[in-house]
Amino acid sequence: MDKNQALAKVGLFEGMHPKHVKGIADICAERSFKAGEYLMRQGESGIGLFIILSGKVRVEKTDASGRNVELAENGPGDIMGEMAVFDGSPRSASVAAVVDTSCLVLASWEFNAFLKAHPEAALELLPIVVKRFRETNEALVSLGAIRNC
Repeated sequence: MDKNQALAKVGLFEGMHPKHVKGIADICAERSFKAGEYLMRQGESGIGLFIILSGKVRVEKTDASGRNVELAENGPGDIMGEMAVFDGSPRSASVAAVVDTSCLVLASWEFNAFLKAHPEAALELLPIVVKRFRETNEALVSLGAIRNC
């Protein structure tokens, strides 16, 4: 699968014009990680996003008591660290390769430069980001409602 096809299948980019997807694909780098290697660590600067092409990763977070909690396992087509390209916040979780894993990596400075040069692409992303934010809020509200019963 080429970079364009991989990006077009990712929810964040699914509503974008193909010329913008291609432009983003052109600035993505491919990177491989060995099993056990970390793609990102909780608390580090969020300098880009990762899209899994092949393999599997484990998402984990260290809680306030120092306990390591596994949050999820992600595989091909999944995206991680996407909020970092928008706000530059530190990573909220760590991600480690479970098996040898190949990813597309999109650096935040390259993505931001692309969006400045193509503001219409930013307008295409905005509804997708807002939709995801609303879905997250609804899920959190549902969790709160379940716990209050």
